[in-house]
Formats: sequence, structure tokens, C-alpha cells
Amino acid sequence: MSRSVARLATARALKGEGHHQVVVYEKSDKLGGTWVYEPQVESDPLGHDPNREIVHSSLYHSLRTNLLRQLMGFLDYPFSTHQNCDPRTFPGRQGVLQFLNEFALHSCVRLCLHFGLTELIRFNTEVVRVELTNDQWVVESKRCNDTCLKEVFDAVCNGHHTQPRVADISGREKWPGKEIHIHNYRVPDPFKDQIVVVIGDGFSAKDISVEISSGAKQVHLSSRSPNVKISKLDGRDNMWQQSKIDYVDENGEVVFQDGASVHADIILHCTGFKYDFPFLKTEGIVSVKDNRVGPLYKHTFPPKLAPNLSFVGLTYQSPIFLMIDLEAKWVARVLSGKARLPSVEEMLAEVQEYYRDMEEKGIPKHYTHCLAHQFEYLYWLADQVGLGGVDEKVKLMHKNYLKFKVDNGDWDIKEWEPSITNINEGEACMFTTED
Repeated sequence: MSRSVARLATARALKGEGHHQVVVYEKSDKLGGTWVYEPQVESDPLGHDPNREIVHSSLYHSLRTNLLRQLMGFLDYPFSTHQNCDPRTFPGRQGVLQFLNEFALHSCVRLCLHFGLTELIRFNTEVVRVELTNDQWVVESKRCNDTCLKEVFDAVCNGHHTQPRVADISGREKWPGKEIHIHNYRVPDPFKDQIVVVIGDGFSAKDISVEISSGAKQVHLSSRSPNVKISKLDGRDNMWQQSKIDYVDENGEVVFQDGASVHADIILHCTGFKYDFPFLKTEGIVSVKDNRVGPLYKHTFPPKLAPNLSFVGLTYQSPIFLMIDLEAKWVARVLSGKARLPSVEEMLAEVQEYYRDMEEKGIPKHYTHCLAHQFEYLYWLADQVGLGGVDEKVKLMHKNYLKFKVDNGDWDIKEWEPSITNINEGEACMFTTED
């Protein structure tokens, strides 16, 4: 139960470790999860209405990944393996979706593998409740025809649902403009001739800001970061960098913390998502507070419910496909008895130490699962599944990419190209094997 990448990787890892009954739940009628583009948007553009018809995908039409193609894919099935591979360093959404479908369906002659995952997937099936009863997990699901089913499993591997996270803006109840969350952004057309304030400082905020600036009257990026330079953006005639929004008023003004203001038509929230597990019942053992899911040992196992409940794919700002693949393999090895977890007390102690370290460094709680592009967690996972260190070419390429990101502030990162030769053939060698 999770987004598509985690579902496929975990199912494959479990089958590979000999777990015979593996069931994958998929709410939609097709493979791909969040990578399936849906042009329709939700009736509530901020995602507050619990009764709205939920649109699963958050993809916008022009989206390209901000993860290098060379760092995508799975350990034994790199991105370049699939047919008609998008050759760009930052592939488009269509290429990623095609890759995932081929990963699940294709008999890969080159790697002599047939994953056979599609027969494990129950399409058009929504999980509505997961609860521990008599030391087994009861999973209640509902099909699109409202048929309900209860099943019992020994272990549950869970990803996460996401709900839009929206900035808290003083005065919004009287502001006459329109607010939209990035989840409901698809194309720039609705922003034509509008004055737009975009809240956010990440890749998506900047990528979308540039896209809508081609038709918008003005685009103002608003950031809470103390490190941004408040100014008109170089080389962009109708774009400005602003400070955090202080308040909005009934006259349509958006007032920023430095005193600047603009009469805006639209506020676009590129503010990310909140972890959400509406179906999971653990009597408070696992909770979500300020976007911290916990307590979780290594972002994966809740100590008091391990190993029979696990979370795959919670971390971000990492080579996400590879990280998910490693987490899935680790979970499968733990469930098969090939890898052992520390005691409950030891796991809880390590989680608390991690929290204390974050607090001492001044890292906010909502960054608990942010890896900040560091490889230490991947190294640790690789060791758990019997892999060695990271290939030196890959490490150097990633270092150069991060330097480009820092130097350019996430602007124009899709223009970056790796300078290391022969790296394509190294895609399948993210990790070296141990001697």
C-alpha cells in the first residue's frame, strides 16, 4: 500500500525472498500511481474539503524529474534498460511511467529477469482499514463496485498517502483572490495575464514559476528562507523574489514581511504535502506530528510493531528509486530472517538520539525524513543487504550536480549535464558488490 515505485520494489523484494502470498493494492485502474498524469483537478483547489473527489496524481503536464537519470532505476534494472529510454539527464514524466510499466511487465533479456509483478496487483481497490488484531494484521479493502473484503496478513508494508500542505496566511478569509495548491496545477493557461504569488523555494516552485511567467503579467516568489535575496530576478522581466507573506487583505493586497506588497490575483502554494495514513489503526503507537512519522527505526520500522509493520519510501531529497529499492530489500530480508533488528529498547533509543541530534542542530521536526542529499543512509541500507560502497563515478557525478544546484539556487538545473564519460553504463553499478 503506497506509491507505485515503493509498491513494485517491495513486492519484487518480498517475492525474491520467498514470501509466497504477496498482495499489492492499487486504487486506480492502471499501474504507475503518482506517475500517471491526470489532466483533471480537484473541486477544492487547496484540498481542504474532505468530501471532495480526490485526484490521485499531482503531476503537471511539462514535468521533468529533478533526479538524474543515472541515479534513477533499481539496482538491477537501471533506467536506461527500458525500451525507448528518455535519453535526457532529467527525463520527462512519460519516460518514468513507461519505465515503471516495463519494470513490472517486461521480460528483460539483458538481465535475465522476469519480475512478474502485475499478477500481484489488485487494481481498483482502496484500502480503508489496517489494524492489528490477535497478532495479525486485518486489511479491509473496497473495490470500485463497493464490494468490501477483509483479509488477514502476517506483515504489512506501507508507503504513504499525501495531503496538500498549505501556508497559514493571516487575512485569507477576506482576501478576494484565488488560492491553488500545486497538487492542482497542470498547465500555465489559467495564469495568463494574472499577477501571481508563488509560495515556495524548492525545485517545483521555481520550475512552475518560470513556466507561468511566459503568460502571466507578474510572478512573485515568496520564501520564508532567510537566505533568499529580495530583488527582481536577473534575466526574468516579470519575476521577483519576495520575502514571506505577512498578511493579505480584503482589497486584494499581498503584503510581505519586509513591507513590500503586490495586488495579486492568485496565490499558488508550492508548499509540499503532509504524510497521511487515514486507514492505519495503531492505537497511537505510530503517529504523524508536524510531518514526523514516528517513532520509526531508520525511517522504516516502528519498534513496538516491528518487523510486521514497515514503511517504505518516506524519506526525500535522496536518490529515491534506489533508496526505495534498498529499503524494500532490507524489509524483505528482515521478514525472511536473513537480517535481524535490534531490540525494541535499542531501536527506540536510537530514534530518540536521532531526534535529539536534530534538535541540537536546529533542524525543524518537519524535516525528520529529509536526507538532504546525503548518502549515509543509503550506505547503511546497502550494508544491510550485502552490498558494498557507492561507485566512485556516481559519487563524483552526484557531488557535481549538487554543487550546480547550490551555485544556481535550483534555477536551470535541467540544463546540467554530467561531465563524467561512460557513466551510462555505470547506472547499474550504483553500489559495488562486497568481496
